[in-house]
Amino acid sequence: MERIVIGVDSSTTACKAIAWDHEGRAVTEGRATYPLLQPRPNWYEQDAEQWWDGLCAALRALLSQTDATQVDALCITHQRESFVPVDKKGRPLRNAILWLDERSRPQVTFLEERIGRHRFHQITGKPLTTNPSVTKIAWLMEHEPELVARTYKFLDAHAFLVHRLTGAFRTSIASADPMGLVDMQADAWAVRLIAEVGLSPDQFPKLILPGRVIGFVDDRAAAATGLPAGLKVVAGAGDGQCAGLGANAIGGGRASLNLGTAVVSGVVSADYFTEPAFRTLYAPIAGKYFLETVIQGGAFTVSWFVDQFAGDLGDSGSVAPEDTLETAAADVPPGSLGLVVVPYWNHAMTPYWDPAASGITIGWTGAHGRAHFYRAILEGIAFEQRLLGDGLAAATGQEIKEYVALGGGSRSDLWCQIVADVTGVPVVRAATAEATCLGAGVLAAVAAQWYPNAVTAASTMTGTAGRFEPAPGTQAIYDQLYNQVYRPLFPTLQPLLHRLTELAEGT
Repeated sequence: MERIVIGVDSSTTACKAIAWDHEGRAVTEGRATYPLLQPRPNWYEQDAEQWWDGLCAALRALLSQTDATQVDALCITHQRESFVPVDKKGRPLRNAILWLDERSRPQVTFLEERIGRHRFHQITGKPLTTNPSVTKIAWLMEHEPELVARTYKFLDAHAFLVHRLTGAFRTSIASADPMGLVDMQADAWAVRLIAEVGLSPDQFPKLILPGRVIGFVDDRAAAATGLPAGLKVVAGAGDGQCAGLGANAIGGGRASLNLGTAVVSGVVSADYFTEPAFRTLYAPIAGKYFLETVIQGGAFTVSWFVDQFAGDLGDSGSVAPEDTLETAAADVPPGSLGLVVVPYWNHAMTPYWDPAASGITIGWTGAHGRAHFYRAILEGIAFEQRLLGDGLAAATGQEIKEYVALGGGSRSDLWCQIVADVTGVPVVRAATAEATCLGAGVLAAVAAQWYPNAVTAASTMTGTAGRFEPAPGTQAIYDQLYNQVYRPLFPTLQPLLHRLTELAEGT
């Protein structure tokens, strides 16, 4: 019987469980969705019990199509920064607070005064913003102190699911570090920083290196999921890091490029760097780091455009609106007849870390239409990726020689070619759309002793399909636009955008 490993991706809206064979082929899968809760504007929560229910449903669906005795190991990747406070039995004491929640802006100021922005960045690898979980934990300490007093552990999504599977309060260090409470160079919880927040390291799970066996499926979890009792559960990593592993972007100048709701790119580094151009996380390969850039308004901006300006295209039969727009945008010349977009529809993370940033569109004339705007959005995201890639290379000396594209946007030939032309870096498309889940499968395969290490496993289990080389003539056009217009555009308008945000908020 063919042996398999299971990679689980517990994301913000769904849980996917995929069984992978030795060559990285998907054998069977199961999926389950769960709702996103928004009790107030800019608050985002989830019932963590639904993370577990989703995992059980996805695994049962997968195992209904195969023999559970074929499974050698399981590994989880997950939404990052999201966490839940639990009691001694691992039961949630409130809804989980998610990565995209922005309620903790005042706590950023509080922590900056108590810890120091530069010191926080040096210890944790992350700029002090609302993204790391620590700012939301500080919010709970101020607004729900009785709950914090009853909290036995604060668990990231990986830790919560590992506890349900194994009964142990453990997590991968590559899952915990986005919380902003890990000393990245000590490979341990940041004891002094946690104390300055007003907590204790005992209130967090034990840290395990990614790729190591973190526990074994217990009898209760076996009954709930259909997994065999005693199955190896492997320490995973956050979804961004696992996507890089599943795309085999782990060295040689290769960078992953996830053209998803947010555009997330990253490279693996043996050295520890902290720069505003990126955030530093643990790589899914023990002993290495993952340098990550983020454009929050990625495919979200494309979807926004389709929703707001292409409603009439939904009546065009079997052709998706995006396909109709792409065909039209392909006939628009590079540079969109002077229309330029800065894609800060969801504020700005790397390199500006500016929560008051907003999108920019300049250059409108009567010659422009819907197709020009659509292409300008794709170009704007590509310009921003060049800004981030150039910044990472300048800070680390690591030149990006190839992007491995994955995510829904990677299916667009036009977008992949625009990224190649704007950045001057070839783009290859990952062979599977589920590279994030495959990254978890790679870690499981190593723990199952299929391969000696993650590098060998990734090179065997991953592949590419399609390549896009920069076109010299088009690249020259984009070079001028980037250097003379795009790169100075946001810094020039940043003070005005801040004032616009203040006026919109009534301040």
